[in-house]
Amino acid sequence: MDWNSRAKRLIKSELAKREIDYIKLAELMKVIGVDEKQVNIANKINRGAFSLGFALQIFKAIGVENINLKDIV
Repeated sequence: MDWNSRAKRLIKSELAKREIDYIKLAELMKVIGVDEKQVNIANKINRGAFSLGFALQIFKAIGVENINLKDIV
């Protein structure tokens, strides 16, 4: 089981649902007080190796209210 790939797919899926690209994500993260450049966000997500804290920041910034863990297993 490749958990990093699953985490990456989950974030990319949530971004796609909302039609949010990395440029918009950087803007939304800035609104919640997270100052990350678009290229750094893209690199972290594409590597699939990021902290849970970073994922939570993304979810907060894009308005994710619920995550069903059954969907990622």
